[in-house]
Parts: sequence; C-alpha cells; structure tokens
Amino acid sequence: MNRIWQRYFNDLPSEVAVVTTVAFCVALGFGIVAPVVPLFAQSFGVSAFAASAVISLFALMRFISASPAGWLVNHFGERWVLRTGLSIVAISSALAGCAQTYPQLIILRGLGGAGSAMFTVSAMSLLLRTVNQEQRGRATSLYQSGFLFGGLAGPAVGGLVVGFSIRAPFFVYAATLTLAVIATVVGLPKGLGHPEHDQEPSHIDNEAPMLLSVALKMRNYWTALSVNLTTGLTTFGLRSSIIPIFVIEVLHRDARTASVGFLISSLAQALLLLPAGRMTDSRDRKLPLILGTSLLSLALLALIFDQSFFVFAISMVLMGVSSAFLGAAPTAVVGDIVGARRGGQVVGVYQMTSDLGIVIGPLIAGYLKDSTGGFTWPFIVAFAISVVTLILTTTLDESKRNKQAENLHHNNSSTVS
Repeated sequence: MNRIWQRYFNDLPSEVAVVTTVAFCVALGFGIVAPVVPLFAQSFGVSAFAASAVISLFALMRFISASPAGWLVNHFGERWVLRTGLSIVAISSALAGCAQTYPQLIILRGLGGAGSAMFTVSAMSLLLRTVNQEQRGRATSLYQSGFLFGGLAGPAVGGLVVGFSIRAPFFVYAATLTLAVIATVVGLPKGLGHPEHDQEPSHIDNEAPMLLSVALKMRNYWTALSVNLTTGLTTFGLRSSIIPIFVIEVLHRDARTASVGFLISSLAQALLLLPAGRMTDSRDRKLPLILGTSLLSLALLALIFDQSFFVFAISMVLMGVSSAFLGAAPTAVVGDIVGARRGGQVVGVYQMTSDLGIVIGPLIAGYLKDSTGGFTWPFIVAFAISVVTLILTTTLDESKRNKQAENLHHNNSSTVS
C-alpha cells in the first residue's frame, strides 16, 4: 500500500487527503442511510410514490442548490462552505431520525440535499485549485475513491445498524458527517477561506474568481459538461433505475443478481481509478475521455443486441471501467479551465449537469420502458447519447486547455476594469 501511495500520490498536497477522508465519511454514512429512507417514509403510512419522492427531493435540491453553492464558494471560500454544508446535512439527518411525520421527514431531507450540494461543490473547488495541472487526474481519482470505498462499505455496515432501529441509520449518518467536519477543522490549513479574512497559501494565487460567463465560451468546458451529463443519465440514472428491473423481468434472476452486477461494476471501477487518474495526468485529457465514452457506448450496444446474463455481466464490467475514466478526466478539464482561481460557479454548474442526469435519467428510462413494453429503447436512447458525447470528446483541444482559459479570463478582466 505504501508503494502505491509513493507512486501515485506522494507529491499531492495534504488538502487532497483531507477531502478524500471527507468523501469516505460522507459516502459511508449515505450508504448506511440510503436503503432505509423509503422504508422509513412508508412507516408514516404514505404511498410508494410518496416514499420515493423523499429520494427524488434530495437529488432535486442538490441540483437546485449547486449554482448558489458556487456563488457562496466565490464569496466566502471553500472551507466555510464545506463545513457549513456538512453541518447542515449532519443536523438535518439527526433531526430526520427524530421525525414524527412525513412532512417533517421530506423537509429535512430537502435541507440535506441543499447541504450536500454545498459540500460537493466546495470540496471539488478546493481540490481543483490546490493541485497543479500534472496532479489533477490523480487527485480526482483519489477523491472519488473515497466515495467509492465508502459507498461499498456503507450498505454492509447499514445491515448491522438497521437491526437496532430503522431510525438508527440517520444518527449514524450524522455521526460520520460530524467526523467529516472534524477532519476539515483539523486537516485544512488556513488560507482557503475568504481571501480578505485568511492569508492565501503561496501555491494559490489571489486572482479574481473564474467567471462562469468566461467558461461558457470554451468548447472544452461544454465537453466536460456533456460528459458529466451523460454519466449522470446513463451510469447513475439508467443503471440504478432500469438495470434491477431488467435483471428480474428479462434475465429472470432475483434482486441479488442485480446487486452482484453493481458490485462487479464498482470493483472494476475501483481497480482502474488510479491508473485512469495517472493516464489523465501523464498523457492528456482527451484519451481517457474517448476511452470512457467508447466503453460506455460498447456496454450499451451489447445490451441492445444480446440481453443474456453473460452479456449483462460484461456490460456491467465495461460500465465500471468507463466510470473510472469518466470520473477523473472531465473534472481535470474543469480544473484546467479554473486553474488556481476560485471557480465555485464553474464547478457548481459542472456538478449540476450530473445531478440533472441523475434526476431525469430514471424518468426517461422508465417512460421508454413503459411506453414500448421492453428495455431495448431505453438502451438505444442511452447509446445514442453516449455516441454523441463520444464525438464531442474527439473535439477536445488539448494544446490550448490552459492558454485559452487564461486569455479569455484576462480579456474579460480587462473589459471589466
């Protein structure tokens, strides 16, 4: 393990380890509480739709709150927004465990979604602006590994916790989030908060924030947004909503088979996360993007023409490998655009695209499945989206990824002044 750290991460700043620890704590707690949320909602005597709405509202509030969270990052700094967001989710989770009515539960989960957006945007902004161009792929991979391994451990721990009480997971989630807050207090140095209140570290410049209007003029930013939207639509939205039903209705297997499919997909992603991050740094951003979208397209294409168990298993592996490449590379592209400047709104909109995909992906897939009576059309539409994104990745301009951002930002600053 020490040799792996020396090879991949020894030169990374300490902030990367801190936000990775935070990501693990958050994902661990979320993995514990997520399976019991609809069950707890139904304990208030509501319908299945109303119980599902608790989950959808959390995702919707994340989507709505991402851009305001970016504004807060630009004006108050990453540390303050990160701690505040984590605290909001922790407090709302503890109160949700004490909820006595359905309206109380749904309001508190909505507040948790807003806090989650604050945490996600501030942590990503902090990560991107504290590493240099040659470190962004590895830093992003390490950060996402915190989510991945926390997410894998969460359900296992949750099975033990829920045995005490259906309310217990909410309190454990609050506890893991409190640990995350403590990690930010202890581990993050001064200087990453408001520039007027804290002295900036030497490796972070004190320029004005990177404006969203500037980033939106860049083709590379639009490519990163498209990749993130596609990932939300397919890897998260389609896979989480349609695949379990596909396993039962087409493969005629039970829910455990679907769980095994998700597990092998996650394991494939875990094995390739670090090499994908290293490739993103040592080669370029374009190659991992092309590999990731190509493998995603291949996985979906296979499910269109052969809906057997063997092909299902291969497709899940391909989706996992695709996720490893599509996790590090597009985020690194956004980091190249932002540089060392505060880029809260740029990162916020980037995060919004994934959340949007997660919200509408299951709806699109479910509608197509219901209207056509099968799974072929959901896979066809997802395949078409991934192919369009693949074409966009081939237009990524590697040679100008930093120069273009610097020139646009300089010209915009000159105009304002």
